[in-house]
Amino acid sequence: MKRYIRTMLRYGAALVLAMSILAPLLWLFLMSVSSSADLARIPLEWIPRQWDFSRYGRLLSLEPGQPGDLFLHALANSIITATGATLISLALAIPAAFSFSRYPGRDGWLMGSLAIYMVPPVAFVLPLYFVLQQLSLLNTHLGLILVYCSLILPFLTWMLKNQFDALPLDIEQAARLDGLRFWQVLLRITLPLAKPSLAASAVFGWLLAWDEFFYALLFTNNIQAQTLPVTIAGFTAGRATDDGLVAAVGILASVPPLFIAIWLQKFLVSGLTSGGSKG
Repeated sequence: MKRYIRTMLRYGAALVLAMSILAPLLWLFLMSVSSSADLARIPLEWIPRQWDFSRYGRLLSLEPGQPGDLFLHALANSIITATGATLISLALAIPAAFSFSRYPGRDGWLMGSLAIYMVPPVAFVLPLYFVLQQLSLLNTHLGLILVYCSLILPFLTWMLKNQFDALPLDIEQAARLDGLRFWQVLLRITLPLAKPSLAASAVFGWLLAWDEFFYALLFTNNIQAQTLPVTIAGFTAGRATDDGLVAAVGILASVPPLFIAIWLQKFLVSGLTSGGSKG
């Protein structure tokens, strides 16, 4: 009986968690397919009287004057900057995390980088702005990628360091005895064992860059490099805001992270649990 109750409580908690995640997405979808009259109706009706999917067609169209002209460019900018920043940060974080994990006595450097990471972003606005201005990188993909690397790199280094700590040292020591050098051990032994951890870290780093708004707002000024969060904010800046259009943008903006999570689901789950214990 107690086992049955525990099972029911477990499934009940999982159901509540799933509903808390899916309910806002469901409401966002219903808003996106509701007419303006349905959205303004009092009292509010949860199910639209008229289903209107035209907003998705407008957002996926590159015709001049359509919102898709802004949305699709911003979507491409976000994918480029988030992917570029994640790849560069991951390439730098892997050797840094491996060094922190395998060679003790350097934790002060890691703690220092994490302390800088916790400083409010507004403190770095002027220095970063002047640097990007001198390098002619304002309103460019490369400029945003470099700024995002400063955000992602300390986080990925800390996360991967904990994951490397959980990997067994015996295999690496045997490889060193066989004559492999530092980079050979890292590339041939450690990284294949840490694939799940790398996938989980990459997803978290990518999401950090994908959702970033503050720096993208300050360092971009047009659709040439403006990312999706800034463009979504622009859709709500007018006097007459189409709430259904904003909801449709939110639904479409959640598709790339969803596909990435599904693609890396197996690695993501195992990567999140691999560093939970050492042994």
